[in-house]
Amino acid sequence: MKIKKTLLIISSAVLIMACATNPFTGKKTMALVSNSQLFPTSFAQYNDFLSEHKVVKGTKDAEMITRVGQRIAVAAERWLNANGNHGYLKDYKWEYNLVDDKTVNAWCMPGGKIVFYTGILPIAKNETGVAAIMGHEVAHALANHGQQRMSAGMLQQVGAVAGNVVIKDEEKRNVFNQAYGVGSTVGVMLPFSRSHETEADQIGLYLMAVAGYNPDEAAELWKRMKASSGGQTPPEFLSTHPSNETRISNLTKWAPKAKEEARKFGVTSFR
Repeated sequence: MKIKKTLLIISSAVLIMACATNPFTGKKTMALVSNSQLFPTSFAQYNDFLSEHKVVKGTKDAEMITRVGQRIAVAAERWLNANGNHGYLKDYKWEYNLVDDKTVNAWCMPGGKIVFYTGILPIAKNETGVAAIMGHEVAHALANHGQQRMSAGMLQQVGAVAGNVVIKDEEKRNVFNQAYGVGSTVGVMLPFSRSHETEADQIGLYLMAVAGYNPDEAAELWKRMKASSGGQTPPEFLSTHPSNETRISNLTKWAPKAKEEARKFGVTSFR
């Protein structure tokens, strides 16, 4: 019992001391790793990635990725400043690169380092589709989702260690490890990841609208994503992402609100 209480006290103290505030929702989030620790590692990993892959330079597509990224970054700064978060992006070092790879993916690392794969461009279809993807990926970085996932992973490990310390019987310990692995993943980590995706969808929609891109096109993008998957996706509760149907429904519902938000910044027409 002493061990349980000690672990509980330590875990509680860590959570109280290691919190950050999401500038978009105002909610407290886990921050067991600070951005001052995370960003340098992120920048180094990004450079390593670029050195090992074929970066596309000087083409219309590469120029489009940079153009859209810069517009989304400006929109993010305008929105953050307008909502009392001046200087939030001071440590961000924005960079946008198109990589020659058939993978249907794009990502933004903590601190603003972005990669688009050429494989996602046919689904993006046009600049507005790229903006929908860019807004979503940038939103992950701005909301510190990488920081939160690392923190959650650390807590998941703490829980596993605590169980193995407390349970002395080997057979019971094996049962615990199996149950904890499945339970903490399906019941905690996957829903946590899906909540991040949903949050990034909404924030990204607002960013693309403030940047002057039509938020109605985000739902159309996900219809194309759904068609490209051929229906080969896992059930939502076993996935890190919401289902395509859920995303399309949410984005359709949020688009008018995104346009309303954009009007606050003088944006009344959209690309």
